[in-house]
Amino acid sequence: MIVQRVVLNSRPGKNGHPVAENFRVEEVNLSDCVNEGQVQVRTLYLSVDPYMRCRMNEDTGSDYITPWQLSQVVDGGGVGIIEESKHTNFMKGDFVTSFYWPWQTKVILDGNILEKVDPQLVDGHLSYFLGAIGMPGLTSLIGVQEKGHITAGSNQTMVVSGAAGACGSLAGQIGRLLGCSRVVGICGTPEKCLFLTSELGFDAAINYKEGNVAEQLHKLCPAGVDVYFDNVGGDISDTVISQMNQNSHIILCGQISQYNKDVPYPPPLPPAIEAIQKERNITRERFLVLNYKDKFEFGILQLSQWFKEGKLKIKETMINGLENMGAAFQSMMTGGNIGKQIVCISGDTSL
Repeated sequence: MIVQRVVLNSRPGKNGHPVAENFRVEEVNLSDCVNEGQVQVRTLYLSVDPYMRCRMNEDTGSDYITPWQLSQVVDGGGVGIIEESKHTNFMKGDFVTSFYWPWQTKVILDGNILEKVDPQLVDGHLSYFLGAIGMPGLTSLIGVQEKGHITAGSNQTMVVSGAAGACGSLAGQIGRLLGCSRVVGICGTPEKCLFLTSELGFDAAINYKEGNVAEQLHKLCPAGVDVYFDNVGGDISDTVISQMNQNSHIILCGQISQYNKDVPYPPPLPPAIEAIQKERNITRERFLVLNYKDKFEFGILQLSQWFKEGKLKIKETMINGLENMGAAFQSMMTGGNIGKQIVCISGDTSL
């Protein structure tokens, strides 16, 4: 079978910024022989995510993420439809997802890496399984539940950085649903600020590129900050931490401002900020959603229920075409997306 696929063309270097040209599209002729235990799938949607920046380095700096190899097909979160199955758990027409989906139009996969998904959970929006009703949703929900220590009715203020992104846009809403009385988002454009307050129900939003963030934060969080969902790290996080209350909590989701730098994860705080963290007994523990697999099934059902009840608003930035994977990745890394960045490979779900 003739397929198009995306391979890693070059590495940006540990301190470099990724560009679309780091990826290359190829057309190849692959065997269409499906062996026992395998399935042939057609790719419908692929995900680009900040964690993938680490996979562009020869050493990911992590024991649970493997690096992408030069001139080899790239992989990540994907959703597709089964065209042929020789695996007992799957049949033709099933919709499936995997965290290790090759960036190619059609692919033969070991059925054991796939998970069947039910389109009813997402009202037919299959791409949501890569976002709000998938890993980013679980990361936000479990992160807030496990590390946020939110108690309904206790007047807690939550701040979210990277608030218009895949996780941030969900985390703020989840904080509110679990009982925070005030939710403030930090993002990088006026359009994103308006989206947070008018569509997602955030109480306020700060554009970190305009004005003094510390002053705005002080004005918008007069009682200080109790819960901080941190997607960015760096200067923004230092500003938020300096306004956090005694015994407050940081949910360490990501540190995108640091991903193009050769620093450990999570990056150490500057000494003055670390002193504040210790003095005020602020928790800042590494959070890895893969350590909570026992909570995934219930989490997906909870996210789906909130979505269907209209309590969780879902936003995507959709780009079409496998040839645009590199451009989509570059855009996501520089804040070009609102909500989850998705690439549609084929919108055709017929067989």
